[in-house]
Amino acid sequence: MKARVIVTLKPGILDPQGKAIENALHSLGVEGVDTVRQGKIFEIELAAADKAKAEAKLKEAAEKLLSNTVIENYRVEIL
Repeated sequence: MKARVIVTLKPGILDPQGKAIENALHSLGVEGVDTVRQGKIFEIELAAADKAKAEAKLKEAAEKLLSNTVIENYRVEIL
């Protein structure tokens, strides 16, 4: 089973890397970009057949390692 865990900063948390990307896009002449927020994507393959159990394991992984839940949100997608 394939899955994806997407981690993003919570609203209100400063994102200096996103701001640097935003500034670089402007300096490259890319028009119409108002704001950039960066995040992380983890593509994971699981040896599991049960979707609910796989999702529970991925949430556990996100809580324990893949995200800092103080400043980041995450979502799990089973593909």
